[in-house]
Amino acid sequence: MLAGEKVVVRALEKSDMDRLHEFANDYELYLMADDEEFVPKSREQVEKMFADLDKNPEEVGPFGIEADGKLIGTCGLHHFDKHSRVCAFGITISDRDYLGKGYGRDAVRVLIEYAFVHRNMHKLWLTVYADNERAIRSYKALGFVEEGLQKQQVWNQGRYKDWLYMGLLRSDWQP
Repeated sequence: MLAGEKVVVRALEKSDMDRLHEFANDYELYLMADDEEFVPKSREQVEKMFADLDKNPEEVGPFGIEADGKLIGTCGLHHFDKHSRVCAFGITISDRDYLGKGYGRDAVRVLIEYAFVHRNMHKLWLTVYADNERAIRSYKALGFVEEGLQKQQVWNQGRYKDWLYMGLLRSDWQP
């Protein structure tokens, strides 16, 4: 378990599957966070998806994000470049009661520290919809900088959206 000020970042448990199934089928939240098309998932599909992640060495997590004793989202590291010590970072706060209240930022802070201190990463990168101002503000407050923009890269909600790349070097990180 990794503790922040507001959240605990921890391994997912079998007991989280009902909540993860609920999150995987929340259409509105899915559209805010994911670049793949939405497809409703059964509980069995969600269980298999998480079981299969253990077989993929290019993923660390997903981890559960817990606050007030309940699962509120997930986060993890992926797309590892082991030679360059670079990986992608992802987070989703899936409980609407915890959006916009600093829980996501705290979880990001915890995962950044995990990546740089415990995994010895040199750089973290992420992608975010360029119109997701709340997320971009939060990432910038934690030290991420804009590194590139892919115009009309992702089809979402009936239109093409811009995809913003952001990065954080360990040397620029302020713990």
